[in-house]
Amino acid sequence: MRAAPRHNLPAEPNSFVGRERDVGELCRLLGGTRLVTLCGVGGIGKTRLALRVAARSAPARPEGVWLVELARIDRPELVVQEIARVLGVREERGRPLFGTVAARLRDGSCLLVLDNCEHLIDECAQVAAALLASCGALAILATSREPLRIAGELVWRVPPLDLPRGEDDGAESVRLFMDRAAAAGTRLGAGALPDVVRLCRALDGLPLALELAAARTSLLSPGQIADRVHDRFSLLTTGERTAPARQRTLLAAVEWSYGLLSDREQVLLRRLSVFAGPFDLDLAEQVCTGPPIAGAELVDLLGALVDKSLVLCDEERRHYRLLDTIRHYAAERLREAGERDALRERHLSVLCELQERYFATELVEPALPWRRRLEALTRSRGLLDDQRAALGWAAESGDVTRGLRLCSTSTGLLPVSGNPTEIVGWIERLVARDLTGVMPERVAQADGFLAYGLEARDELGRSLEYALRSLEGLGDDFQRCVMHSLLVMVLLRMGRAGEAAYHAERGLALATATGDTWNQAAGLAGLSAVALVRGRLREAQRHGEEALARAREHGHRWMMARAATQLAELAEARGDLVTAMAHYELAVPWLRELAGAVELARVLARIGRVAALLYEFATARERLAASLELSRRAGQRQGVARCLVGLSVLAENEGDLEGAVLAAAAAAALRESIGQRSGATRIEELRARARAKLGEGRTTALWARGGRMSPDDAARHVLEGERLPAAEPAVPVPAAHSPLTAREREIATLLTGGLSNRAIAEELVISPATVARHIANIMEKLGYTSRAQIAVWAAERTSA
Repeated sequence: MRAAPRHNLPAEPNSFVGRERDVGELCRLLGGTRLVTLCGVGGIGKTRLALRVAARSAPARPEGVWLVELARIDRPELVVQEIARVLGVREERGRPLFGTVAARLRDGSCLLVLDNCEHLIDECAQVAAALLASCGALAILATSREPLRIAGELVWRVPPLDLPRGEDDGAESVRLFMDRAAAAGTRLGAGALPDVVRLCRALDGLPLALELAAARTSLLSPGQIADRVHDRFSLLTTGERTAPARQRTLLAAVEWSYGLLSDREQVLLRRLSVFAGPFDLDLAEQVCTGPPIAGAELVDLLGALVDKSLVLCDEERRHYRLLDTIRHYAAERLREAGERDALRERHLSVLCELQERYFATELVEPALPWRRRLEALTRSRGLLDDQRAALGWAAESGDVTRGLRLCSTSTGLLPVSGNPTEIVGWIERLVARDLTGVMPERVAQADGFLAYGLEARDELGRSLEYALRSLEGLGDDFQRCVMHSLLVMVLLRMGRAGEAAYHAERGLALATATGDTWNQAAGLAGLSAVALVRGRLREAQRHGEEALARAREHGHRWMMARAATQLAELAEARGDLVTAMAHYELAVPWLRELAGAVELARVLARIGRVAALLYEFATARERLAASLELSRRAGQRQGVARCLVGLSVLAENEGDLEGAVLAAAAAAALRESIGQRSGATRIEELRARARAKLGEGRTTALWARGGRMSPDDAARHVLEGERLPAAEPAVPVPAAHSPLTAREREIATLLTGGLSNRAIAEELVISPATVARHIANIMEKLGYTSRAQIAVWAAERTSA
């Protein structure tokens, strides 16, 4: 009979969740590597992972697996004594205790687990090195917040638990939270999943933080905990009584790590808290250097913070970041040190300078290869979180000038990246502050972006014209051209084609004079759009082709895609759907290269609609489904509505007129909910065709049903080719069992007199639209398809 493994490992207090691959890989490594150190920030789960690996390894270690817990040891000379105590070794007179320990471990295969080495790191390193040199069959598994840094050591960085993608209940972090919440007596259903996902992301997948949060579910829902997570150090304070003191609260875990840093390491960690996202060494040097940190020593200090698991980095050590939990703690220490305002000012200043360089490389500088321009855009987007943090500080501190500078050059936020909504929000916050001392042209330029992003109010159009006059004195030819192009789009939306043509010509002339191919393409695209509005299709075609040529010369994929879609719209206007589809398809790979989800979704939806009109139904389905998914992921309800309109076209052309009405109604309801009114003409034409073929009652009932459907359900109906059952003859609902509301019964009674919607509205002092909705609801509830059926039902009820 095989003997039970020898060890002193404690029984697991609860289920071990996740890290299955890590456990398997570490067991394999310990078969051929004699020293493995698990490194990570406090609360990441190093000890729990080490114990699971040690237990799995025990059968292969005939001399045992021995856990040495060093957390309670506070003097270096006690390390060997603790190892001896665990092994049951007694000190011999005339022989050093280390020699006795080494002799005990020399014979046979043994695994020693040294847990929590960081506060005694030098002694642990010396003892481990000496034991490995003396004992050929010994293996050591250590846990520490920094490596031992001895020969033969394999450092395993313990990552946070996997975070959910979407609403993924199989992610390790979600599984751990759900398991620990259940252990606390809280059974969470599927409805809690979105809040659990939000909480897991906010806590970085940090196991200790998740366990402490789960313990709170006896008092608070996951949503309430997630809403309070900004105050995580006060909230997450209820750990197990048997846990070490440093692991009973999240604050204690982080303070333990912070207290082990040198003074300069603490200063740097505090300063790094100003970064909201990943940063590189150059950015850290520009923002964080200054007494007591000299520029030359920042590299070593940053490396020390990485080694001590307080800063994370990629494999190449090119990009660094802080876990949110560490960043929150360090930011509070920065405030206490009185450095917060100065560091955030420096952060804002550095971001302004960086973005101006990236903007010039991406858009302004002539004759650059696309690779250089794309690299500048990628770097700008990589700093998006920091741009937001810098803008937040500009708004908070009232630094309007630098805030607007950053807005005007942040291509990660500007329309080049697909959606101007966010930049509009920042500009609104900034111009609401005290504008004393801010250059008027800077404010007027901001108004120009507002006019573009806010669907062109008259007063913002006037502000934009003022911006153009102000920019004459600024001498920034590129930005003057940009303002001309923005004004063209604003004025076209306002129906002022003549003025739009003037600004398109002005912008084009200035761009041509300065050799600015970006704005030449924009000016020509503007002239093409003006000509299209005026019905001059040949002129529009000529300008559109020239715009694409200039855009290709510049090389930026966004401008090339814009020119291509302009030509596609022209082809649609001519009725040349094949050419339109070809031009739309031309833009797709360019937008994919830019990773511009919003613009790509728009073009894919247009391809789907045109393909449906060409009876290329498979292509239409594929493109509309892809567009819908992109819009969903980007949170773009306008994009979802656009897809529903395309799906309505697809359904109608496939012969499913009822499905077309459902999708169109869902699109109209969604647009109404976000205050958008576009596309009404096309939808009304569809409703007219439906009324002619299906009848007024059936169309009204379908419209009401579609308006109540979720966008996902309406889209699925068309994408999966579902069909409504054929309308059956209505069976009157007995009056005694009326499902109608009091208002609906009033309207049904008035229908017996043959009144129109307007007459009923006047009688009841409500709007005709409200009457129409009530009638549609009545039809839906009673299963009727005409007003006459309702009138008969109401008359029978009255006579009864």
